[in-house]
Amino acid sequence: MKRLTLTAMVLPLVAVACAHTTEAGTQVAATSPSDGAQALRISRSGSQAPRQGPAESFTGAVRVDPLFQAKAPSRTSGASVTFEPGARSAWHAHPLGQVLLVTEGVGRVQRWGDPAEEIRPGDVVWIPPGQKHWHGASPEHRMTHIAVLEHLDGKTTEWMEKVSDAQYGAPTTEGRPPSEVPARTGAGGAGQPTRAQSLIGDFSPKMVELTDGVLFGDIWERPELSKRDRSLVTVSALIAMNRPDQLRSHFARARENGVKREELIETITHLAFYAGWPSAMTALAVAKDVFEAR
Repeated sequence: MKRLTLTAMVLPLVAVACAHTTEAGTQVAATSPSDGAQALRISRSGSQAPRQGPAESFTGAVRVDPLFQAKAPSRTSGASVTFEPGARSAWHAHPLGQVLLVTEGVGRVQRWGDPAEEIRPGDVVWIPPGQKHWHGASPEHRMTHIAVLEHLDGKTTEWMEKVSDAQYGAPTTEGRPPSEVPARTGAGGAGQPTRAQSLIGDFSPKMVELTDGVLFGDIWERPELSKRDRSLVTVSALIAMNRPDQLRSHFARARENGVKREELIETITHLAFYAGWPSAMTALAVAKDVFEAR
C-alpha cells in the first residue's frame, strides 16, 4: 500500500517534470536559428585565400587578405592589407568613408592637398566620405592595416591616378603638426594645395602630377643651378614669350628665391632689346602689380 501511495505521488511529479522538459525543449528549438543567415559564424584564420593587390590600383607588392564580406542588412566589409616597403595604393576615395587600423610596421597616409602622415601600430585612421587619399608602407618598412568600409549601391571605392614617386617621397609629418613640416615643393606650403592643384584640381590629375612631381619636384630641385638662378632663367623665358599670367607667379617666386626687385627690373630692361619692346612693357606692368602688392 505504501508503495502504491508513493507511486501515485511520484507519477504526477514525473509527468510535470516531463511536461516542463518538453516545454523547455520546445522553447530552445523556437529560439535556435532556423537558417544560416541568423547563425553566429566564425571564419577561421587562413580560411580565405589571399590575393595580390591589382597593378592598376597599387604600386609595389601588396597582399590583400579578405576578413569578412557585407551580409544584408549590414553593408560593412573588411580586409587585412599588407604593403611591402615602398608599396602604396593609388589615389582613391570611398563613398561612405573608411577606417584603417594599423597592426604592424610603419606606413603613410595622405589626404589630397596635405602632407603625408606617418602611421604606426595602434593608430586608427578615419577617412571621410569622398576624400581623395592614398595609404601604404614607408620606404624602409612594410606595413599592415585592417581596412573597414561600407558599400553604397554595390560600390566601395573610386580609383584614381597612381601616386607618383615625387608625391610618395615628399616630406611627411612624422607625428609633427602640419605647421612644422617643411614646405612642399611648388607654390603650396605644408597643408595647402600647390598652385597646380588650385588651378587645375581634379580636371587634369596627370598635368598636376607632372607639374608638382616633375617640374617643381625634380627640375627645380636639381643642384646644378640654384633656385635663384632658375628663377632668373624662367622669368627671362616668360618675358621673351610674353606670358603675363605665368610671369605673375614667377615674379613672386623669384623674390622668394632671393632675386632682388632691382635685378628683375634690370632683367626686363635688358630683354627689351632682345625680346621686343611690347613684351618688356607687358612684363613691367605685371612686375609693378606684383611688387606693389607685397
